[in-house]
Amino acid sequence: MPQELKKLSPEEQHIMLDVIPLITILVAGADGKIDAKELAHGEKITRIRSYDYHAQLKPYFQKVGENYTQRLQELIEELPDNTETRQEEISNRLSKINSILPKLDHTYAKLFYESLLTFAKHVAKSSGGVFGIMSINAKEHKVIRLAMLDPVE
Repeated sequence: MPQELKKLSPEEQHIMLDVIPLITILVAGADGKIDAKELAHGEKITRIRSYDYHAQLKPYFQKVGENYTQRLQELIEELPDNTETRQEEISNRLSKINSILPKLDHTYAKLFYESLLTFAKHVAKSSGGVFGIMSINAKEHKVIRLAMLDPVE
């Protein structure tokens, strides 16, 4: 477990580790169909960030990456099939970190929050556009702001 998360309860740690796969599903399913290309790109970004990212966050992404694919599939299976209901459920789950982030070192919490925003944007860019890259559709654009999260300033 990343050092910064060790002071959290096991339930809070679990919530924090689910954030990345949940954001992947939120973005990948924004237009009604969970896009396999976006799911794969979420895994790729997680893997890259586990070795080439801000030093404080690498351990987090390493931990998430240990069972990313398995957890992603579990979440897809347990979440509702209906797009609107699924997006609402994911938003509710993600909003739980609003009470967790203040328990963390402020610098870490700010880096973590900012990493979630860029992660969502990278997942969205993996599908669509010219030759399937670098375009974010309107529904994805709406969700990548992660409005359910309180900004950490």
